[in-house]
Amino acid sequence: MSLLRDGVRLFGTDGARGVANIELTPELALAIGKAAGSLKPGGSVVVGRDTRRSGEMLSAALQAGFHSVGVDTVDVGVLPSGGISWLVHETGADLGAIVSASHNPAEDNGIKLLSHRGTKLSDDEEDAIENRVRGNTGSRQAHGAAIGTRFPMSDAVDRYVSHLAGAAEYSFMGLSVALDCAHGSAFSAAPLLFKRLKATVAVYGNEPDGNNINAGCGATHPGYLAARHRRAVGFAFDGDADRLIAIDEGGAVVDGDAIIAILARHWQSRGRLKNDTVVVTVMSNLGFHRSMRDCGISVVQTPVGDRYVAEAMFEHKAVLGGEQSGHVICADRGRTGDGLLTGVRLLEVMAATGKPLAELHREAITVYPQVLKNVRVADKARLDAAAGVWKSVKEAEDALAGDGRVLVRASGTEPLVRVMVEASDADTADAIAGRIVSVVRAELGPQD
Repeated sequence: MSLLRDGVRLFGTDGARGVANIELTPELALAIGKAAGSLKPGGSVVVGRDTRRSGEMLSAALQAGFHSVGVDTVDVGVLPSGGISWLVHETGADLGAIVSASHNPAEDNGIKLLSHRGTKLSDDEEDAIENRVRGNTGSRQAHGAAIGTRFPMSDAVDRYVSHLAGAAEYSFMGLSVALDCAHGSAFSAAPLLFKRLKATVAVYGNEPDGNNINAGCGATHPGYLAARHRRAVGFAFDGDADRLIAIDEGGAVVDGDAIIAILARHWQSRGRLKNDTVVVTVMSNLGFHRSMRDCGISVVQTPVGDRYVAEAMFEHKAVLGGEQSGHVICADRGRTGDGLLTGVRLLEVMAATGKPLAELHREAITVYPQVLKNVRVADKARLDAAAGVWKSVKEAEDALAGDGRVLVRASGTEPLVRVMVEASDADTADAIAGRIVSVVRAELGPQD
């Protein structure tokens, strides 16, 4: 099955993503490189990846596509997404490319393209690349000395870590942190960073073999770290380390909403929260909104996807935004979601206040019980026209009467419909979610 199916956009909310060598093939990676490179007059592209076995194959094919149209590549190897983003801007490259499927299982992979600023491309830019890929036209054909070449950057990890450590406001001596690197791209950079900042560090999930990335660990499985390390702050990254889920000293999960709330309150108290505004997606918990309202902080909402968060942050001149899933953008030091940077910012608040993360967590947010169910369906594109689904959503919203909310959306990266319900108690949320899931299955059918 190809990612170039009729009626399905090549680039989803987080790049082109699919099963490696079946949906996302070297041939397609080559075509993406040629198409993206043809939109740029020469120049260079920073290319990095996570630890998946398919990463070298797809990275090589992608780079070959760039080379064939006269664009050089700077190959930074295995590096967190935040580091690739920073190096795009730092080196003056014209584009960036991240070969990763983020939190997806090891058999998947993906390609995310970045602008010269280190931010994700706009929908229009991605559509222009997709049109070239589908039409197989409009690509330059470089010859002789005009053919691009690969320049390896052997010190990329150290440069990135030095950048983050150099911008930190405090030494973390006396603070203990446990890291779950998900056997992904943070496996080297994260321990190096927090040790350089003088924290006491315990490390898990730092033995990648190409097939164990995200396997029962990392940001999508925070219980793995919580069960292994208590009484210290825990940071769980995903495969490309663009997201962070924290664990407080008591083992409670501190998700993206809570992290943003902690940072927003602290920055506001010191006059550093520009325009007293934060940007989040429609998935953020109702408790987050009420916490921000109580502090006089304005909240801008966007569709799901950190690209939309970044665009809204630029529009509203906000310095803080992100997603409940742990993508957090600190625009005063970064340009995209960066789990390592987010961890540094959380420890900075702890160092500045002298408070443990558990206390900061309790002060910042009271979370409404939230139930999220993923429903595999035959055709998620039919969701918009599924009248029965939207009738069930309206009935649920009427029953909640403002003391909760319902969100139903198609996944941007998988054949799923996501059903999210918040209510004042977990049993109510679960019952409502179950009823809507049944309707989704009846209307859209199970995946083959």
